Amino acid sequence: LAGLQPGERVLDLGSGGGIDCFLAARQVGPEGHVTGLDMTPDMIALARKNAANMGIGNVEFVQGELESMPLPDESVDVVISNCVVVLSPDKSAVFQEAYRVLAPGGRMHISDMMALGPVPQEVRDDPEKWAACIAGADEQGEYVGRLEAAGFEAIEMAQEGPARPMGEGTTEVASVKVVAYKAA
Repeated sequence: LAGLQPGERVLDLGSGGGIDCFLAARQVGPEGHVTGLDMTPDMIALARKNAANMGIGNVEFVQGELESMPLPDESVDVVISNCVVVLSPDKSAVFQEAYRVLAPGGRMHISDMMALGPVPQEVRDDPEKWAACIAGADEQGEYVGRLEAAGFEAIEMAQEGPARPMGEGTTEVASVKVVAYKAA
C-alpha cells in the first residue's frame, strides 16, 4: 500500500467498506491516521461498523464526493485509491482536490483504468461499461495532462495487468498504477 510509513496521514478515495483503510491503518501505526472518503451513506455506515468491530482507532470515515473533498488543505501525506477515479465524471476536479488536500512533499498512489486508444462514443454511453470501470477511462496523454494541470510532478505510470477490449473490435483498457508527487 504505497510504501506507507509510521505516522503518515492517509486519505483513501472511494473507501467502501474500509478494507484498504484498515490495511493502511496497520502500516501507519497508532501515531498515523487514515481517512476513508466515500459518497454513499451505506458504505460509510458499514466502514464505521467494521472499524468498531475490529477495534481500529486511527481511522475515520467521511461522506463526500471526490470532486469536492470535505477535508482541509494540506491535511494528508498520501492519497490512495483503488479503481475509483475512473468512475468520476470530472477527473480533473478529483486530481485538483487530491493536490489541494496533500501536504507539500505528499504523494498520490492509485490504481485506475487507462484506455489504450480512443474510447468510442457507444462505449462512453453504455451504463454497463461505466459500471465495469471501462467507459470512463482516459487515454494516457489525457490522464497525465490532468495530473500535470492539477500541479502534480514526477508522475510514474505502469500497467498492472493484461489489457482487455472495451467491446468487440474496440480499444483496449488496462489497469495502471499511478504515482504522482506534490512539490515540497
